[in-house]
Amino acid sequence: MDLNTIWFLLLGILLAGYAILDGFDLGVGILHPFVRNDRDRRVLLNSIGPFWDGNEVWLVTFGGAMFAAFPEVYATVFSGFYTAFMLLLYALIFRAISLELRSKLDHPAWRRFWDWAFALGSAVATLLFGVAVGNAMTGIPVKEVNGNIEYVGTFFDLLGPYQLLVGVFALAMFTMHGNLYLCLKTEGELQQRVRGWAAKTFTFFLVTYLAVTIYTLAKLGHALDNFRAHPAAWAAVVVSVLAIVNILRSLAKNRPMGAFLSSAVAIAAFNGLLGITLWPNLVLSNLDPAFNLDIYNAASSAKTLKVMLTIAVLGMPFVLAYTSVIYWVFRGKVQVGKMTY
Repeated sequence: MDLNTIWFLLLGILLAGYAILDGFDLGVGILHPFVRNDRDRRVLLNSIGPFWDGNEVWLVTFGGAMFAAFPEVYATVFSGFYTAFMLLLYALIFRAISLELRSKLDHPAWRRFWDWAFALGSAVATLLFGVAVGNAMTGIPVKEVNGNIEYVGTFFDLLGPYQLLVGVFALAMFTMHGNLYLCLKTEGELQQRVRGWAAKTFTFFLVTYLAVTIYTLAKLGHALDNFRAHPAAWAAVVVSVLAIVNILRSLAKNRPMGAFLSSAVAIAAFNGLLGITLWPNLVLSNLDPAFNLDIYNAASSAKTLKVMLTIAVLGMPFVLAYTSVIYWVFRGKVQVGKMTY
């Protein structure tokens, strides 16, 4: 296994970590307007309060790793998706400041505004993440211009039917993931209401999952190329299906922890399927495969990759240890007090 492959895998791990961890707090944000009163909304905010900013570090690290390991991919994607990235940035900013500002003033209109800013920021960010994955699957209009691979389309070229469908699937997946997380963190009447949403959010997820799967198999001929070449890759499909089945099984047996962990495994498996489908490419050109950016033609020098790998090996244990400690310290049910959100 060469350095380029190792960095491809590390990017996949960072992306999976972000999707699992920030996925549940984005899902909580999407569900935020559906609770009945101010106290319940505060419970939802406090369920993710100690974690949400740490979860987003995984996305920042992913972007930094891509910039250092595959700079041409970073340049091409960020220039082509500039408008989309600005929308994502605003969504994440409004989401973050909503958490901090909502409880600063005890006035219904003030809190209602920040409630909707939090929910819309969470939903828009999730939708855009899904659209980005859809574009990664279909390819984007890039070609060589003055010796560089550049995006030659428009913002609306990124919003095809398949891309939007994957965006809706991301909304469904994170909504379900957040719902399952809330089953673990709430209690009493609110927990009963949250558990009542589980069947609906799972159904929404399952319908969109089947729709994306059928569309992918019917329209994206290249999606199975690596699976035909490497039959062992089907293991990721099996894991994803078993995880989905176990979500339903765990819900039926009233085991919210099992359902949440199965949801996390399913998200990791979907991330693996994306990586298998793209391998060894990072950016597909829908104009000409000659313009694809892969882990070799878009990579930094071997020395850069080696130095970065050394830093990653030394730094990752600290990140994992910190994350584990935070989740352990703030385990259990949410308690709302005077000094909380």
